[in-house]
Amino acid sequence: MALTSLEVCAGAGGQALGLEAAGFDHTALVEIDKHCCATLRHNRPAWRVLEEDMVLFKERASEFKGIDLFAGGLPCPPFSVAGKQLGERDERNLFNDAIDIIADAQPRAVMIENVRGFLGAVFHDYRERLKSQLDKLGYRTDWRLLNASDFGVPQLRPRVVIVAMRHDRADLFDWPEPNPHNPPTVGETLRDLMAARGWRGAEDWALKADEIAPTIVGGSKKHGGPDLGPTRARAAWATLGVEGRTIAPEAPDPFHNGMPRLTVPMVARIQGFPDDWHFTGAKTNAYRQVGNAFPPPVAQAVSAQIARALRKRMLHSISG
Repeated sequence: MALTSLEVCAGAGGQALGLEAAGFDHTALVEIDKHCCATLRHNRPAWRVLEEDMVLFKERASEFKGIDLFAGGLPCPPFSVAGKQLGERDERNLFNDAIDIIADAQPRAVMIENVRGFLGAVFHDYRERLKSQLDKLGYRTDWRLLNASDFGVPQLRPRVVIVAMRHDRADLFDWPEPNPHNPPTVGETLRDLMAARGWRGAEDWALKADEIAPTIVGGSKKHGGPDLGPTRARAAWATLGVEGRTIAPEAPDPFHNGMPRLTVPMVARIQGFPDDWHFTGAKTNAYRQVGNAFPPPVAQAVSAQIARALRKRMLHSISG
């Protein structure tokens, strides 16, 4: 029983990879950033990647009527504690546009990812209004704060996931259970990549980098070059023996002294991407693609539960 999905704000493929692993076939992936689109096309030439504004795309959302899942990682700045938390007053807020697409496409389920700030008390009324809008469209809505480290990602990355199921399927959905064991440490995760060019200090470094990573920060186009976040974040990386002020073009050489820097492939592995997923473009653009992504293992865990609920309903309909 093949399942179909439509994804907006697809980024560089974090959520898309998770959906793919859970058994969803992408009817289309909508993304406005040309660098992300290049990465999606490079890694999955068969995917239908639409490089366009979601606000314009919604005018033809009815073409996708009857899909199984509408998914998206809607822009985070309107709800981020690092910003002004303007919510619906922020011009980057796309929740209303997502509602319009859902109304036209009428998917059987909805999955939207956002930052922890979405659950702030200041947005209580907004959340209730969103729930009411989806209820009128025939969905029961729930959300949960999930931490990527509970699903094998070696990083402290809390994210809100919103799931809406049609009323006749809502009772069949269960949130995924966290893994029964802790994820690998940064040292365990990156030991081989740090040693790729023969760095003699790789083993000692890996033993000392004995915790999971702090949250990877993607940054914005207004920001300068790639780094691992503001002063506080870089201090957290320093406790793991990582220099966070810049991203390195390659692994340390055999005689490297001092703290190593991370490369884009290293950051991608910490985000939960498979090693064969290549991020196209210059270092800064590639790093931002990784840093702004939804970790694939988390997307897979949630969407697999959605797929399970949808298939259960299909089997009930067939047997009935």
